[in-house]
Amino acid sequence: MDPEKIMDNLTKELGLAFKGMAKAKNIEQKEAHSRVIKNLCESLGVFLDFASMMPYEDLYDEDEDYDD
Repeated sequence: MDPEKIMDNLTKELGLAFKGMAKAKNIEQKEAHSRVIKNLCESLGVFLDFASMMPYEDLYDEDEDYDD
C-alpha cells in the first residue's frame, strides 16, 4: 500500500476521532476516543519518522536531463 495514502487515511481518521470526542456525552466515551487518538497519533508518528529518514535521492528521475 502507498505510504502517502496510509498517512492521508490516518489523518482523516484522526479528524473523525477528534469530532467524536467532542460529541461524547460522558467521560467513558471521551476516554475511549482519547485512546483511539493516541494510537492514531503514534501510528502517524511512525510514518513521519520513516519519511524523515528517507534519502532525497528519489526526488529526481535519473533518466531525465535537467540541462537546457
